[in-house]
Amino acid sequence: MKREEMKTVGIVSLSSGIIGEDFVQYEVEIGVRRLQEFGLNVKFMPHAKKGLEYVKEHPEKRAEDLLAAFRDPEIDVILCAIGGDDTYRLLPYLFENDELAKAATQKPFLGFSDTTINHFMLHKVGLRSFYGQAFLCDLCELGPDMLPYTKKYFEEFITTGTVREVRPSEVWYGERKVFAPDQVGVALPSKPDHGFELLQGSPTFSGKILGGCIDSMYDMFNGDRYADMPVLCEKYQLFPAKEDWAGRILLLESSEEKPSPENYRQSLLYLKERGVFEVISGVLAGKPMDETYAEEYKKALVEVIDDPKLPIVFNLNIGHALPRCILPFGVKACVDASEQVIRFEE
Repeated sequence: MKREEMKTVGIVSLSSGIIGEDFVQYEVEIGVRRLQEFGLNVKFMPHAKKGLEYVKEHPEKRAEDLLAAFRDPEIDVILCAIGGDDTYRLLPYLFENDELAKAATQKPFLGFSDTTINHFMLHKVGLRSFYGQAFLCDLCELGPDMLPYTKKYFEEFITTGTVREVRPSEVWYGERKVFAPDQVGVALPSKPDHGFELLQGSPTFSGKILGGCIDSMYDMFNGDRYADMPVLCEKYQLFPAKEDWAGRILLLESSEEKPSPENYRQSLLYLKERGVFEVISGVLAGKPMDETYAEEYKKALVEVIDDPKLPIVFNLNIGHALPRCILPFGVKACVDASEQVIRFEE
């Protein structure tokens, strides 16, 4: 997509409705201003700013907003406000009568975290999407500007309609502990980062990337958080079949909840039970927030996969740890851990 075609961003709240709450309006204003500085018009979908309680109680309205954003000819890119934990509740309203398939167009869609479930929805109807950033988390960063690494990839995304290559960030940031108006302009302290880590296998491999937040994938199979989530995911066959994973690269990154090593390991076991590791070409794993459990996660990946030939690359700047790149789904990615780069074909 050429830059002159990308004029309007449509913002959707598919999980949490927090951007409608009064206490975050100073952040929302920062994000809107930054989008405008990129030369973009900003269009909040009708229910995106209805607040936490309304959005929680009305998954059908969230689904309506997503469908409307795809149908709206003025909207060139769909940006998720933030993640959350229950976007699976949109499933009946998007798939019962093929609503999503009828409305969907190849329009760039960007989000992460619980939005992992939405990425699987879009994959199910044959749409490419982009994983890694969100409006409140990135455009509304309280520091003097967006984090430089994050901004670099967002700017490329909205300028070209894609991302051509990803390299590691030279620094990483701890999570912001306080969100308040007096924090506006306060920069996050940075720490040196150490690049992509090849845990095992060949340093070069390729395939189309699919995956996302490992916590969300865990909930697709485990009903501890929401008893009906595995039921609905199974009913609508949301998780791709084993043959659909053939030759793909599995992306895994962990949430701000910092899943215990036991839960991380169980998530991998769920994926293993479905034959994913038997057919994929490699694994990309994100840096955990604050590097919490990094060594335990690496150990779990190697031990559960139990196949030394399957490449595993750890410590990507993607998902919940800051800063964040953007990874295109649905296009061929060529990973070269020796050269510290992931390149994407057209």
